[in-house]
Amino acid sequence: MSQLANKCQTPWWLTVIIVIETLPMFLGPIGALNNPAFLGGPDATTVGFAAWLYAARNFAVGVAFVIAYLLRSAPMLFILILIRLLTDLVDGPAFLLFGMASNEIRLMAIFVIGYYIPAMIALRFLWKQMTSSIATE
Repeated sequence: MSQLANKCQTPWWLTVIIVIETLPMFLGPIGALNNPAFLGGPDATTVGFAAWLYAARNFAVGVAFVIAYLLRSAPMLFILILIRLLTDLVDGPAFLLFGMASNEIRLMAIFVIGYYIPAMIALRFLWKQMTSSIATE
């Protein structure tokens, strides 16, 4: 319980990583709800159930990110970033597999530089924050 009461340090670079990880949780649903082809395929003319489900789930995770950041909760941030990393480890290759990327090199660069590396840096930092507070008890 004391782990949840401890506030983690949030250096500026961790804030930037959290913004990078959180922003797509709000921008993705906006794109999905305004573009029927986003999840419905190239012939879709109306926004379907999949887009609404995608929007609801991403928005919920985005709100959880904001709450975790405001609470400065290392365990919550760790879990959310880990979930986002695992999702992106499927999303990136899926975009390539289904031919959804107009430029494969750009897509790989965005995922590696924009998601995978920052997530690993944040996870390492948050893990140290969590384990150091356990060691001092």
